[in-house]
Amino acid sequence: MDTKNILVLGRRNHTEAMRVAAGLTIFGHEVRLVFMTEPVADTEENAEQAELLELSDIEPETTVAEMADDLPFLDTAALAKAMTAADRVVNI
Repeated sequence: MDTKNILVLGRRNHTEAMRVAAGLTIFGHEVRLVFMTEPVADTEENAEQAELLELSDIEPETTVAEMADDLPFLDTAALAKAMTAADRVVNI
């Protein structure tokens, strides 16, 4: 299997997006995760998934202005560039 560059967009379910992103690294894929729509909820489940991201060496990014102090912020042009550069885009 060829290594793919995969972009995971966490739009409707941030928890599931984190789980999927971490899981995709098992296959050796390069994975980027972008949180969208709203800030990630401060829940125990999200904290557990965030730990998986750390273990998977995934540094999430965001398009949510309220999260820009904590995560790298992607404006519209940067998001478009990330989508264009990806071999696959997963929308969750």
